[in-house]
Amino acid sequence: MESLTLDEFAIALDLGGTQLRAALVDRHGQVLNRVAVLTRATQGPDVVIQQLKDAAQAVMIGVDRDRVIGIGLSVPGPLDAAAGVSISIPTIAGFENVKLREPLQRFLDLSVWLENDGTAAALAEWRFGVGVGLQNFVYITVSTGIGGGVVADNRLLRGRLGLAGEVGHMTIIRNGDTCSCGNKGCWEAYASGTAFTRRARKRVEADGLGLLAGSVAPIDGQAVFEAAALGDPVAMELVSEEAEFLGIGIANLLHLYSPEAIVIGGGMSPNLEILRPGILSKISEAAMKGFENVPIVRSALGGNSGLIGAASLVFDAVSTKMS
Repeated sequence: MESLTLDEFAIALDLGGTQLRAALVDRHGQVLNRVAVLTRATQGPDVVIQQLKDAAQAVMIGVDRDRVIGIGLSVPGPLDAAAGVSISIPTIAGFENVKLREPLQRFLDLSVWLENDGTAAALAEWRFGVGVGLQNFVYITVSTGIGGGVVADNRLLRGRLGLAGEVGHMTIIRNGDTCSCGNKGCWEAYASGTAFTRRARKRVEADGLGLLAGSVAPIDGQAVFEAAALGDPVAMELVSEEAEFLGIGIANLLHLYSPEAIVIGGGMSPNLEILRPGILSKISEAAMKGFENVPIVRSALGGNSGLIGAASLVFDAVSTKMS
């Protein structure tokens, strides 16, 4: 574990459909004592909540408890932040109307603040990442699902119950594939990392073509990008299709929010450069004049964006109480 400065810390928890992360974070956005585990997403809310408790306890080892001022929790899917309740997490089994604040607060006797994961990540990028100095930008996380957060007119857009920014559930194809949320044709059902991997496996199983054929391990998204970089035609076609789906959704967001930048985070973001030409091509086709030349940039904070955003909730709340 890293040596700690004499500062106050927030426990930051970032719950994802694939991975659960925890860390201590100081008010300058420095991440310490970081841990990550696979989310037991099929085992129900009680198991996942216990994972959150264990992770929070783990990052506090060796730290003076008096220096920890609260817990910030970044959560996917719609939630009622004021009530501390997760309304639904489509990528985690059984997560409907689950109380999250109460069990964590009771376990560690610390105040708990919740935020949608996309909104938390946008807040982090605005404070400490590529969004510094911007008044309008959209953050998109492309991973197990697709989430988002919006800074508009120099303020974080939260909306009713803090539900704004669920960009992954825009319908992009009428009567399309069924999404994990139950709707058909959602952007997430076509452009998420999960959807990309599913298409790749179906294509390889059906055609048995290219560098990916005969692979012993199940095909994952990264294998497709690596094969595309080597010029494999099947992989290149899959990447082109992914870029087109991303471009459709981004064009919609450009029209909705007129941002100064689109920030891409999540597990797919390391592959932004290979996706960029296809994304820009689709945007140039779909976006109205005046909307098409917006920079698309990779998150500066990477896998820590949700953690830093969750911690920022705590420091903001405590500062507001003291003012």
